[in-house]
Amino acid sequence: MSRIEVLSAGPSVTLQDAGRAGMAAFGLSAGGAMDPLALAEARALLGPALDGCAIEMGQMGGRFRADADLVIALTGAAMKVTLDGAALTWGQSHHWPAGAVLDIGAATGGAYGYLSVAGAWDVPLRYGAKGTHIQAGIGAPLAAGDVLCLTAAKAEAGLGLPAREAPPEVIRVIPSVQSHWFGDQGRDWLESTVFTKTAKASRMGAALAFGGQGVQSDHGLSVTSEIVSLGDIQITGDGTPYVLMREAQTTGGYPRIATVISADLPAFAQMPSGAQVRFRFVTVPEALAARAAQNDWAKGLRAKVRPVVRRLETMHDLLSYSLVSGVVSATDPEGWE
Repeated sequence: MSRIEVLSAGPSVTLQDAGRAGMAAFGLSAGGAMDPLALAEARALLGPALDGCAIEMGQMGGRFRADADLVIALTGAAMKVTLDGAALTWGQSHHWPAGAVLDIGAATGGAYGYLSVAGAWDVPLRYGAKGTHIQAGIGAPLAAGDVLCLTAAKAEAGLGLPAREAPPEVIRVIPSVQSHWFGDQGRDWLESTVFTKTAKASRMGAALAFGGQGVQSDHGLSVTSEIVSLGDIQITGDGTPYVLMREAQTTGGYPRIATVISADLPAFAQMPSGAQVRFRFVTVPEALAARAAQNDWAKGLRAKVRPVVRRLETMHDLLSYSLVSGVVSATDPEGWE
């Protein structure tokens, strides 16, 4: 069993996986990684050695030390990262030698970065998943002094993926249950307004700021509490649009003007505080087609993995790399071909 010691951690560092689907009827939202595409990228880099879990880091990472040689993948929002002081490249797999300190700093683009390790985390399954769900009290954010255990598995270091396509300039939404309460005026307002993602953003949801006049529903800003969905945009009591994210409550009492489509939720989650947000309505068939295309993209990632050119001075454990492939004979003439 390998051990990873947490030397320090940012305020939102947790272990995450695909989440707990189908538990809303019991009052438990799905949770899971804010950017599931980052887990798909890690799975492509580490192959079957990844058990589906990763350390999710919101805005800020942490410092970690392992007691065994490991292979890791760094995906999601790029963050400043060094291994014993030597810079590592994001979006690649790397060797993590025993005793070396992995230092992951602030995000340089986006909001959520992911540290995946080849192996199986020694964390109990709770309601079908290993990931932390802070609002439900399942696990807790990582803090200095915590120790994570896992059974390490073999994987190849020195692999990379092409950069993910630029996020959409406009986040797509579909009508929600109460969209008609806001009428054409509400739809036009949502599509024409430039919003700003505020610092009031977490795994529960994100509040949006805007200038000018807001919008009101015909039924007011309070309704009988009812089931809500991931990506719903509530209009709260003071008129603030609030996008429900992975750990949102399962019921709510504010009207919902629209719902962010599942294919665009990762891009929205990765928008840092202060980012400008625009919305555009699409049809349900368009939303389903976008989700299918994204699933196909994720399935095809493994075929896009390529060895990366490494600088010798950054390779801490040179002997662990396959520098020469195959065997060359000094006497067999065919060996010279």
